[in-house]
Amino acid sequence: MHDSFTAIGGLVPMWMMQLGEVVFGGVGSGLYGMLAFVIVAVFIAGLMIGPHPEYLGKKIESYEMKMASLMVLIPVVCVLLGTAIAVLVPLGKSAVANPGSHGFSEILYAFSSASNNNGSAFAGLATNNLFYNIALGIVMLFGRYWAIIPTLAIAGSLVRKKHVPESAGTLPTHTPLFIIWLIAVVIIVGALSFFPALSLGPFVEHLMR
Repeated sequence: MHDSFTAIGGLVPMWMMQLGEVVFGGVGSGLYGMLAFVIVAVFIAGLMIGPHPEYLGKKIESYEMKMASLMVLIPVVCVLLGTAIAVLVPLGKSAVANPGSHGFSEILYAFSSASNNNGSAFAGLATNNLFYNIALGIVMLFGRYWAIIPTLAIAGSLVRKKHVPESAGTLPTHTPLFIIWLIAVVIIVGALSFFPALSLGPFVEHLMR
């Protein structure tokens, strides 16, 4: 069904998944994905305004930031590395029914969905073969389950820390300003991670029509 979308129409669900299912309907994994972005946003804001960043009364230090970075980067690496291998390997390219920019979008969508969603694919990509069954399965394993490890590491680290009372330097995380900042961080990280790949697929296809 998704293969019938326009280039930009197919871009929207693809990018929503690439953001880590943190926007509209990302139940479950979308929650801890959003918490990773919250930690990143709190840490960056703390660096800009001066005081040590805090979230829910716990100090956010380098260890939490490293783990949150892994949570954000693991799915990105899975999607981009899997797509790169698929477009280089003859078995990956032979499954594409629509060569060119749309075919690239089909491959990119398949790996984005395997790493971050339910493993669906554009109808024009014949994924039921040995290469894609193995490649998408590996991406699904790493993209979904390896992100759980740094998530649990953050939880364990924050549990062991003492509660820090709020002060004049505490960054409030329940205000509209922080929500806007968090949205900006999500969009910037998603754009920087996937814009080059999306430029080769949906954007080129849209401009060629």
